[in-house]
Amino acid sequence: MNLEVIRQDTPGCSGKIFLNSAGASLMPQSVVETTIKFLYEEQELGGYAAAVQNPGIINQFYEETAKLINTKPSHIAFVSSSTDGYAKALSSIDFREGDCIITTNDDYISNQIAFISLQKRYHIEVIRVDNLPDHELDLEAFENLIKKYNPKLIAVTHIPTNSGLIQNIEGVGKLCRQYDVLYLVDACQSVGQIVVDVEKIHCDFLTATGRKFIRGPRGTGFLYVSDKVLNKKIYPLFLDSFGAQWTAFDDFQLNDTAKRFEFFERPYAALAGFAEALRYANAIGMDQIENYNRKLTDTLRINLQNYDFRVLDQGNRLSSIVTFCQPDGRVENIHKVLSDQKVFFKENSRQDALIDFTFKNVNHAIRLSPHYFNTMEEIERVSQLLENINH
Repeated sequence: MNLEVIRQDTPGCSGKIFLNSAGASLMPQSVVETTIKFLYEEQELGGYAAAVQNPGIINQFYEETAKLINTKPSHIAFVSSSTDGYAKALSSIDFREGDCIITTNDDYISNQIAFISLQKRYHIEVIRVDNLPDHELDLEAFENLIKKYNPKLIAVTHIPTNSGLIQNIEGVGKLCRQYDVLYLVDACQSVGQIVVDVEKIHCDFLTATGRKFIRGPRGTGFLYVSDKVLNKKIYPLFLDSFGAQWTAFDDFQLNDTAKRFEFFERPYAALAGFAEALRYANAIGMDQIENYNRKLTDTLRINLQNYDFRVLDQGNRLSSIVTFCQPDGRVENIHKVLSDQKVFFKENSRQDALIDFTFKNVNHAIRLSPHYFNTMEEIERVSQLLENINH
């Protein structure tokens, strides 16, 4: 992995230290150029003709996404965001009163709100599995709840947006396969920073976004759907002419692939840029990206702990999301130092992670999320900036 070339490919690296890839990362120059080139073609030809004349880059999106997560292109749908894909997946499940969803305390805020919405509308039950003392998922509790409630769906966020925790989605997937339960994984924060393999996860749905660790444009994402979903003719509540063919006055025929979850209208220029971002990540290799990211974040966490900050990330396996505060729970001084020195970061509040932050007894946390275009020198520089805050 040639860090010098990667940084040359990333103009946004200059003049700042960018540590907010968990929010919206820095795009490589080639992603921006690909997006703009497509827009210029739309300017000259109109959107329809530009799409017709560029089947290669459109197909590249499906091929590169499939390569990234170890599946076939026919299992991939383009969506506008991870939340968009998540909503389409949820809408495809025929919930009835008395049904049950099993999830975790660490699921993403928008997912939790979606579950509560389903609970209010369809009177389903939402059950959250407690974590073990080491903050890992309690797989024995999962299995007992599956046996007791026969859930309609199990939903797990791979990496919470508010914590460095990497949840054991593979272990949950084995249980879902064993008991034949639909399984939805939010991989919004994991795809692009660590290796994600849907064959090992055994999920039925998996969602991700383009703007975070994949380094693509905003307004892009993908939804993976399994053979089980496709073969059982599961489809989203609302289809259009892309997801199905109108075959009779009162009937339609589903698209055989995951494209049944897509709409006809999509931002093709952004899709082209997303395809380039996926290609860029695949060319480097997710194993190399994951290994390098781990070195950056291990160093950052150790430095923060040595300078008496309260590092909030818990679990046996941690990601490129580092959350912390001062020993008394305050973040104002950290916020000011980082802002003054042009360090890009995110501040999370209790509302973003109501259960997790309540258990941790914090109202705010600073989130730093290094990525593979960052240098170890930048990590040490940020650590030095924060060194004297608690003294």
